[in-house]
Amino acid sequence: MEEELLTPEIMEAMGISQPALEEVESIVGRMPTVQELSTLLAMWDANGRQQSLYGWLKGQHHVVERHEYLYNGEDTTHKEVREPRVKDCIALAHELVAGVREPSAPLGGKGSISRSENLYMVGNVSTDFLDSEYARRCLHIVAEPMKMTTVEEDIDYLELILGSLLDAGVITSARAVGRGGLFAALVESCRPVGQSPTVGFDVLTCREIRLDAFLFGEERGRYVVSLPEAQDDLFLLKMDEARVNCCFLGHATKGRVLVDDMDWGYVKGFFGT
Repeated sequence: MEEELLTPEIMEAMGISQPALEEVESIVGRMPTVQELSTLLAMWDANGRQQSLYGWLKGQHHVVERHEYLYNGEDTTHKEVREPRVKDCIALAHELVAGVREPSAPLGGKGSISRSENLYMVGNVSTDFLDSEYARRCLHIVAEPMKMTTVEEDIDYLELILGSLLDAGVITSARAVGRGGLFAALVESCRPVGQSPTVGFDVLTCREIRLDAFLFGEERGRYVVSLPEAQDDLFLLKMDEARVNCCFLGHATKGRVLVDDMDWGYVKGFFGT
């Protein structure tokens, strides 16, 4: 049973001003649920309440750091790119997933996740999103391909490790992050080959990294893997032994997509079904 949406009257009774209410609706894309409002208030509280709720909700503008690959030819201007709001990221996610004609292939032919499995990203967390489909199609930034921090030998090593874990049954699926970034890899992992998607996912992003960079960056050498909770300790042990970085994302769910406790809708909606 879906959680009932709050009403303006309840929000007002909670002491949330009308401007703050409008900002909450802007972030979520509609009137929020109790859980979504609680998440936002907890984030504000964790920020130390150093500014008003309304001021905090308005958010700070982010500017892309200067890198040589931002400059093209005689154009030496530095383009400011504001971090998109949550509701903007939902729209971007739909556009990018729909535009991925050739999703990355699952490693070892095993790329479908099952309900209740834990989800990890294996490889280094990337802050880059400029050399990506998101930057080209949505931000209209034509960036020179950056010098990759992950060389082919590193990718081969990761695939060797993950392949052995697949064969041993420690993990049940592995898919490389490619076109559309981490989000597209997660969505594609929900759909068994030739079938409709049957599961969704509930993940947390890295607070220290822009939401669009975390979800839509396409830097290579990263993989979405799924595994039963019972294999969690062994998986982390193997990652430590192999000196491979990994980041816990969340777990597979019945069919909806949740990012940072915000409901993004049913996963099948990203496939146009």
